[in-house]
Amino acid sequence: MSAVRTRILVVDDHDLMRRGIKSLLQPHSGWEICGEAQTGREAVEKTAELKPDVVILDISMPDLNGVEAARRIRKSSPNTEVLILSVHYSDQLIREILAAGVRGYVIKSDSDRDLVIAVETLADHEPFFTSRATEVILGGFNGNRSRADAPESMHDRLTSREREVVQLLAEGKSSKEVASSLGIASKRPRLTVPTSCASYSFTR
Repeated sequence: MSAVRTRILVVDDHDLMRRGIKSLLQPHSGWEICGEAQTGREAVEKTAELKPDVVILDISMPDLNGVEAARRIRKSSPNTEVLILSVHYSDQLIREILAAGVRGYVIKSDSDRDLVIAVETLADHEPFFTSRATEVILGGFNGNRSRADAPESMHDRLTSREREVVQLLAEGKSSKEVASSLGIASKRPRLTVPTSCASYSFTR
């Protein structure tokens, strides 16, 4: 039997999707599905525990969205590559995942064709992006403006805790529920979100 060369963590909140991903990957010699996760926060925790080579991560995740989960994974485990597998596509999403340190992106509808080669590529620490994402990257974000001229990213203006607060509020939680989730001990929780958050577009 071939030695395991690549360990993979599969993250999606739908059981059927996780089973589909595993069915595509398990026949590949030298690959091991070392774990699964159903939320963004669980993905971060399991990455710290299992140290996979590649994390396959959905964007629309409960508890912690895929972009923020990817950011934390890349910060805490820089040798772990993240592959975003999502039904969503937009130029803004590409910008956000690049800023989070993600080096792989595949649209779910293309997973039969692209998923295996994407994992192979990332396992060698080389980037793999779907063709449209590559156009955005090579075109300098559509060539409309340079990075220097682009407005400051919302992520650059918020601390990690502020981003977490915004995420929970966006999921419809009350300020009291947010305080409880984040372990903020206060009889009257005061959770302040910068006014600029009103213009921030969440990737969900």
